[in-house]
Amino acid sequence: MPKESSQAPSPPGAHRVVVIVDENSNPFELGCATEVFGLRRPEIGRDLYDFTLCSPEPRTLMRDGFFTLTGVAGLEAADTADTLIVPNRPDVEVPRRPAVLDAVRRAHARGARLAGFCSGAFTLAEAGVLDGRRATAHWQWADVFRARFPSVQLASDVLFVDDGDILTAAGSAAALDLGLHMVRRDHGAEIANSVSRRLVFAAHRDGGQRQFVERPVPDLPEESLAPVLAWAQERLDAPLTVSHLAARAAVSPATLHRRFRAQLGTTPLAWLTGERVALACRLIERGEGRLEVVARLSGLGTAAHLRTLLRRETGITPSAYRRRFGPAAD
Repeated sequence: MPKESSQAPSPPGAHRVVVIVDENSNPFELGCATEVFGLRRPEIGRDLYDFTLCSPEPRTLMRDGFFTLTGVAGLEAADTADTLIVPNRPDVEVPRRPAVLDAVRRAHARGARLAGFCSGAFTLAEAGVLDGRRATAHWQWADVFRARFPSVQLASDVLFVDDGDILTAAGSAAALDLGLHMVRRDHGAEIANSVSRRLVFAAHRDGGQRQFVERPVPDLPEESLAPVLAWAQERLDAPLTVSHLAARAAVSPATLHRRFRAQLGTTPLAWLTGERVALACRLIERGEGRLEVVARLSGLGTAAHLRTLLRRETGITPSAYRRRFGPAAD
């Protein structure tokens, strides 16, 4: 892990992301946060975030003693975060340090955005900031979580939950999904796609997709969805339906549905809608101001349908999205 002194200079006024690393934290999710929020972005032409790692101790033993993290900021750095990513320790039965919980509470009280990857939901819940809120955690800890924190509305079979100022991911690769979702919220779909290409990772997996995919690697090469997905992505403006996708894959709609569930954890229609909304966002960001044109080119049909889906997916209207992420916002 890079030491704080070796981190690149941050752009003036950049959104500050601080990650608290505690004893026995998972290296993978820490790496995900560093990849998404901490790396330089020469391909974009500017850095996106001011990124800092911090810890309650000068030396932090990572999960199972794999290595010791040193040279990062002290816990006081959490008090300057615009987004605070909390510790994600797999020893969920061990209480979090009072100093860490206090830092989380202070951040929440002053309006910082909070994020928990994997077992990070336990840290947030123990701090008391998830009471009455929606959240998710890794499926293997769902029963334990519900027993300890019955006031939290746990969604145990989704990739991530965006509950406004508190976001939680199910763990492992879902941390990347949530990280890219946060980049998309902060900087728009075009920038998020650029970051995902750098990561060689899927640009858009909706938070509602399932955590557990029965067969992530197809048994037979011809069962892979990759060819039909690539074909559809080149034709999003066409009147594609699930039947069209099934015909292209040379299977029945029912078989296609099963393969989407098994390989992607979602339905063909949900995937197609998500791809079209993402394309609509990119068109708006590139300067297309006519909603009827955006709707037609993205395959969403009408401006009214575009407004409904964009608001559902991003939480804001097309005009607000244009003001925030359009060319004039650069």
